[in-house]
Amino acid sequence: MSQHPSDPYRTPQATPPARSLPRRDMRNAIGGSVAQPAAALTSQPPQQSLELAQRYELLHRLGVPTVANEDFDDMASDMAERAGFLYGFVNLGLEKQKFVGLHQPPADSGYVIVGRTMSRDHGWCPEVMARRKALPLHDVHASPRFSGNAVVDAVGIRSYFGAPLIHESGVVLGTVCVIDPEKRPLSEARRIRDITINTGAQVMDHMSRAPLR
Repeated sequence: MSQHPSDPYRTPQATPPARSLPRRDMRNAIGGSVAQPAAALTSQPPQQSLELAQRYELLHRLGVPTVANEDFDDMASDMAERAGFLYGFVNLGLEKQKFVGLHQPPADSGYVIVGRTMSRDHGWCPEVMARRKALPLHDVHASPRFSGNAVVDAVGIRSYFGAPLIHESGVVLGTVCVIDPEKRPLSEARRIRDITINTGAQVMDHMSRAPLR
């Protein structure tokens, strides 16, 4: 993937775009209980409040923290590297989207450095959660429905592939996804989609079976 200084998608690190995602903070401490923010539940429409409460209850039952996690970071990195994408995420759909797993370019790369949270109104992961199936966008501008998105302008995204995290109980916890400032050939779409689907299955298996670091 080109890192040439003339790359139109490069963003100066010192002055990120005004609509950029939150910049990366210090890594949160691992562990702690999964608490349901009362304000988050009461401020949502009834159906969304129910779904949010179900997610928190399931995460608590599984013992899955809602903070940055080394295991999930490793899974996000593996997914992004196998797909050949700059960014990879393990994302919980809570009162905000929370990236408990994150892979992104180095801080001095010139690309946008993202934070661990994002509004529920941004990006394509809320669509993936609602449709409960993978969403492959080899070129986001090829579809008017998906090209108009704050993330497109803030990060300069041209390709997105995401898959839902669905527990065996039917509760949708979030997504895994990869994004990149370069579009992908349509011929690559199936391979990249399958990588995200397989990673989603691995994340759910890990949540259900393995202790988290």
